[in-house]
Amino acid sequence: MDHVGPIVYLTKRITFSSAHRLHCSKLSAEDNKNIFGKCNNPSGHGHNYTLEVTLRGPPDPVTGMVINLTDLKQILIQVVDTVDHKFIDEDVPFFIESGKVSTVENIAIYLFDKIRERLTDRNLLFSVKLHETSDNWVEYRGE
Repeated sequence: MDHVGPIVYLTKRITFSSAHRLHCSKLSAEDNKNIFGKCNNPSGHGHNYTLEVTLRGPPDPVTGMVINLTDLKQILIQVVDTVDHKFIDEDVPFFIESGKVSTVENIAIYLFDKIRERLTDRNLLFSVKLHETSDNWVEYRGE
C-alpha cells in the first residue's frame, strides 16, 4: 500500500446467530465423534457470533475517513445476511459445495473473503475477528 501520512485501523462490530455441525465426511462416524465431541450432534448446535472487521489505511485527506461507516455497515449486513439465522452446513452454498467443516476458523475465512469482494479498495481489509463464544474466537488476516 503506497501512502504518505498516518495509517489508522478502523474496526466495526456486528453480531449474528447461526447453527452448524462439526462433521467431516472424510472421517468415520467414530472419528467425528471423538474429534468434535458434542459439537458433532446430528441436529447441530448454535452460537451468537460477534464479528469484528478491521480496515487499515490512511484517512482520506478531504473526508478524514478510511471508509464511510455507512458503506461499511451495508457491506457487513450483506455478508452477514448469508449466515445469519442459517444452518451453515445446509444453507450456505460455500460450505455445501466445498465440503469444508464449519469451524469458527473456516467461517472467519469465508466472511473475510466475502467482505473483501465487496470493498471498493480490497487492500483496506486488515482482519476479521470472529467470536464464537466469549472464550473462543479466531482472527484471520487473509494469509
